[in-house]
Amino acid sequence: MPERPFRIAINGYGRIGRCFLRALHESGLISQFSVVAINEPADLQSIAYLTRYDSTHGRFPAEVAVNGTGLVIGGSDIAVTHATEPEAVDWAGLELDLLVECSGQYGDRHALTRFLDAGCPRLLLSHPANGAEDVDATIVYGSNQGTLRGDERIVSNASCTTNAVVPVLELLHAELGLEQVLLTTLHSVMNDQPLIDGYHHIDRRRTRSAMQSIIPVSTGLARGVERILPHLAGRVHAKAVRVPTTNVSAIDLVLTVGRDIDAAQINALLRDAAHEPHAGLLAYSEEAHASIDFNHDTHSAIVDASQTRVAGTRLVNLLIWFDNEWGFANRMVDVARHWLVRAG
Repeated sequence: MPERPFRIAINGYGRIGRCFLRALHESGLISQFSVVAINEPADLQSIAYLTRYDSTHGRFPAEVAVNGTGLVIGGSDIAVTHATEPEAVDWAGLELDLLVECSGQYGDRHALTRFLDAGCPRLLLSHPANGAEDVDATIVYGSNQGTLRGDERIVSNASCTTNAVVPVLELLHAELGLEQVLLTTLHSVMNDQPLIDGYHHIDRRRTRSAMQSIIPVSTGLARGVERILPHLAGRVHAKAVRVPTTNVSAIDLVLTVGRDIDAAQINALLRDAAHEPHAGLLAYSEEAHASIDFNHDTHSAIVDASQTRVAGTRLVNLLIWFDNEWGFANRMVDVARHWLVRAG
């Protein structure tokens, strides 16, 4: 337990920013964190309204009110600013321990350093950096958080998909030896897609209506996995499609492994791992599921054992579910707490 609550600010208060704040409250860890500021260009009344009511995750679990130019959430005052540039906020005056960067607009070292120069002591990103060299560490909680020393300034929480698949790949590589990995992400719609066809993105597929089609999109997932598991470099391949659901995604995972295995043995490995060492991060189920079953699920990944297949003895196919908003936001909370405790 920290001697005093960690002072946190959130930059960019969209889907992940709001989920991060909600996760602090629902996890009970809000007693260890004090969210003192939110920077979001939207107007204050809309910020309050979208905190109070969420179409995906329901009503906020604490009282939300507007007080002057800021918010009162769960009895705590939160200053709200509406800046569009890092330098336009007095971060130093907030005496922060950590800024959680959830706008997704900053990916290279030069842009991220603007927050540090403006008075932020540490920066946790809700997205992958452009390159590994742009951050001090990229962390998937449950895999490599132990590498954090505490003196880092900029850390990435990777992506929701990387958080979902890395624990599974790490386990299976240790047990079976992964020769080739092909990942297909079936991802819920995101706000870079329009509801109806429109001039919304340079990628022409993303100009098409999100709710009427299954849409292939580009993905950096293979690169993201290899940042965490460099021993798999050159063996990981990925593609992604967006599907017309508002939340909960899946990964169709195809593997060639280094020794003979059958579906029952694969499932036994994953079932055991869901108890130890990945309890709370990896879940396992043999029931007949639809994606909605995992809305608001805090796990990084849920293995659907009913869908495990093995062709021959070394070609393995798995289906992994994950709440791409809520599971990821809870891992951000985990990384923030672990990092700040290390930093003292």
